[in-house]
Amino acid sequence: MFYLDHRLTIIIGAYGSGKSEIAVNMSVAQRKALPDKKLLIADLDIVNPFYRSSDCADALKEAGVRLVTPMYAGSNVDAPVLPPDMYVIFDDESYQGIFDIGGEDMGALVLGSLKHRIENTDAAIYMAVNTLRPFTSDPEQIAIMTNELSAAAGFKIDGYLNNTNLLEETTGEILAEGENKILEAGKLTGIPLIANCAMETVDLSGVSLKNPDVFKMKRMIHYAY
Repeated sequence: MFYLDHRLTIIIGAYGSGKSEIAVNMSVAQRKALPDKKLLIADLDIVNPFYRSSDCADALKEAGVRLVTPMYAGSNVDAPVLPPDMYVIFDDESYQGIFDIGGEDMGALVLGSLKHRIENTDAAIYMAVNTLRPFTSDPEQIAIMTNELSAAAGFKIDGYLNNTNLLEETTGEILAEGENKILEAGKLTGIPLIANCAMETVDLSGVSLKNPDVFKMKRMIHYAY
């Protein structure tokens, strides 16, 4: 599965793409597949440094995944400071990890600041896409967002993750419709669809997905409105 292919997996995406949910579930899946590996997940949203995935802190700790959060996470202090603990993924090759990049193009600038480090690491950058969110609702919009994030990050995006959903109202048909739009976007950008992502409660029976790789997830993050 894609989350095991590289030592560092970086997830970016537009607001509402569900990238943090994917990242947390990936960390748990990595732990199950790599029980003896040192793992970390770093939330690098320095634009809005409130780590909503902190709801999962206890579960990640119990799973044995090192959680790295922005300085001042959970406070109302807006300080764009990268957490120093994140650099262990570059300095200690015994680690495997996930970076959850927030803040759209502003957040993607974080990757640019780490360009030399990332280029010298076995890393992949995936873009989470929810086609039921504004600005990524059709192939052309997805292509535009892809180009904006790629330009801000200074890296080519390696693949898409289809996370099209309506929370508890998600169906297999909704996921398949999102897949079709992302595949069309891929024709414009040259970027492949790596996997479809869906909660384990989504019924996929009778649904024909062009990419059979489905990453099943559990609800880990509970958003406050």
